[in-house]
Amino acid sequence: MRKPKDWGQPCPNPQCTHYRGMQQGNVSAIATYLPQSGKRRIFRCHTCETPFSETRDTLFVDLRTSEDKVMMALKMLLVRVDLAGISVVLGVTAETVLAWLRRAAYQAEAINQHLLRTLPVTQGQLDEMWNFIGRKQAQETDMAGESLPDSADGRQWVWGSFAPEFRLMITAIVGPRTLDTAKEVVAVTKARVAGIPAFFSDGFTCSLAALIAAFHVVTTFTRTGKRGRPRKPRCEPHPDLVYGQLVKQKQQGKLLTLSTRVVVGTERLTRLGLRLSTAGGERINLTLRQALAPLARKTSSFCKDRERLRQRVVFFQAFYNMASPHMSLQQPLAQPEQTRHRAIRPRWRQQTPAMAAGMTDHVWTFRELLTAKFEPLNSQSISG
Repeated sequence: MRKPKDWGQPCPNPQCTHYRGMQQGNVSAIATYLPQSGKRRIFRCHTCETPFSETRDTLFVDLRTSEDKVMMALKMLLVRVDLAGISVVLGVTAETVLAWLRRAAYQAEAINQHLLRTLPVTQGQLDEMWNFIGRKQAQETDMAGESLPDSADGRQWVWGSFAPEFRLMITAIVGPRTLDTAKEVVAVTKARVAGIPAFFSDGFTCSLAALIAAFHVVTTFTRTGKRGRPRKPRCEPHPDLVYGQLVKQKQQGKLLTLSTRVVVGTERLTRLGLRLSTAGGERINLTLRQALAPLARKTSSFCKDRERLRQRVVFFQAFYNMASPHMSLQQPLAQPEQTRHRAIRPRWRQQTPAMAAGMTDHVWTFRELLTAKFEPLNSQSISG
């Protein structure tokens, strides 16, 4: 007996018993139609008899522009092309491209929420990269000269946590260089990894406080019965927490000294056999600057709004993790795959950071990145 094909489409009817369920054999393709944006399939749920389009609840729903043009515009955003250049090449307005970017960023957030969970990470590298929106110096700043959290201009830093063993971007956040943003980065990283990895960063003083706020134990003291106030509970770093810093001293842009220090967890770091390094985080910063036009140095394509910069960074994070094979992760094939017409046989199996981390089993296509659907978190596995 032939099994029903899995189309990767959940039933959108809230009254159905298979609502938002995946791979349950209740959905089948019944027809196709041809709108202005491209050919579409019509599906039907056999449980509730509800028909629906394949683009429902995706980036392409209710768009009159062809899918190819939308995907071309989004791809150009990832290869350092500014909005003016995209408008000239594709004949669309900058506002239209930003509307597509907003939808793509929403899709990227859904991918991160559903797939970046319980990652088997042994070390995480924390780093932040300077940038600005509107102008380099905000009209209103704090005592350190940084932009206020709700400021619409001035300095904005791209924060990230990186897993070098998988070349995986765990977190990407845009915000000022403050303790609150550092706490947010560490908190998001903690929610996405399994256990407590070793953390390495530069000499930023707020990193230690942010790590202790996320990974700590509270020591309480019993009352002694003597006169006076009892001792207050004390917050201490978790016994499994490892944190090391790579401190650089520069003068006029030139590196003078480079020193390392283990702040917390020296013994556990020795047992793990890890080398204190932030090279992976620095390299991902270069990748971001080469990929996104607003992050290029000495550019006139800077973002005028913080939300636009955040959308670009989040969208690139999902693309980098899911749909961009990394050369250092490729694996040699035992037997070269057979190809037609005597073409050159591939010798390597391409891998993305998501494949190396066990989040998925294949390289995602760009359309799959924009149209992937997921079950609710309380009923979904993380096998990808």
